[in-house]
Amino acid sequence: MSAIAIRSARRLCQEVNLNLAYRWFCGLGLEDKVPHHSTFSVNRHGRFRDNDILRKVFEEVVRGCLKSGLVGGEGFAVDASVIEADASRFQRVKGSEVDWTDEQRARRPVSEYLVALEDENPPVNPNQKPKAMSPTDPSAAWTTRGRNKVMFGYSLNYLIDLENAVIVDVEATPTRISKEVDATETMIERTEDRFALKPDRLAGDVAYGTGEMLGWLVKRKIDPHVPVWDQSEVAADGKFVRADFIYDKDRDLYICPGGKALKTSGTVHDGTTIKYIAKYSDCAQCPLKPECTTGRERRVSRDVNQEALYPGVDGNRGLRHLQG
Repeated sequence: MSAIAIRSARRLCQEVNLNLAYRWFCGLGLEDKVPHHSTFSVNRHGRFRDNDILRKVFEEVVRGCLKSGLVGGEGFAVDASVIEADASRFQRVKGSEVDWTDEQRARRPVSEYLVALEDENPPVNPNQKPKAMSPTDPSAAWTTRGRNKVMFGYSLNYLIDLENAVIVDVEATPTRISKEVDATETMIERTEDRFALKPDRLAGDVAYGTGEMLGWLVKRKIDPHVPVWDQSEVAADGKFVRADFIYDKDRDLYICPGGKALKTSGTVHDGTTIKYIAKYSDCAQCPLKPECTTGRERRVSRDVNQEALYPGVDGNRGLRHLQG
């Protein structure tokens, strides 16, 4: 029985009304009345959400797969599908500040968004303001990752067991990479709590190759099979990149191609980055400065999870155990 192209409650009710297989599956006779499509919307935003029934049904299916031996538990993969929000890309507010009217505040998506801003995990990035916001669905993220060049969207994040491609957890987030990383941590912890499953390894694409994500996995002894996402190794205007600087772990400093030291105060910026700075006097008289920086002195950033990004080899671009 296929549910392909059924994208709305209205269409679902039409199919159940006409298709005998759907009627049989739902326990409806030929003369039984099919519920009105609005019933699904009311229940989805009401009692289904309040009592978490849909997650309970999902997890019961996963338990059935476990009992049948379809889930290995040793290796997981993570990925996200982008879903277009029910919000016009042509009706948007630039930036993140909206002067909400009383009428807008009374609408469910807006009221839930305003409440969620006070949560520990708000729908927006604390360190990066959104470029645009939907006045009808403010939790949706302005993204270029969908079928249109730009749109408002959500990500449906999947945690998949590699034995038979069984989905063991799902989490919806706005389409923001940082939120997808947070969702991965949530799904792994929840899967361990609900099913006592903790993978030995996790596979994912480059979106999950941040220092934060890799560091989190390594601390929990989960081997990441993920390409490293490190923009600091991309050359700008032909200048030296961090890979050209040698890190001295014992002294916690970098040595530049000219042999001078870049030191740090140890301050962690934005929770993830440590900055190393050369002396102005060293840079001012250095013959390599045209190849190094146009600023007063050269600066190099290091992720606090650098060892997780490049275990055993500092500063080299590449994959984090991708070949497995």
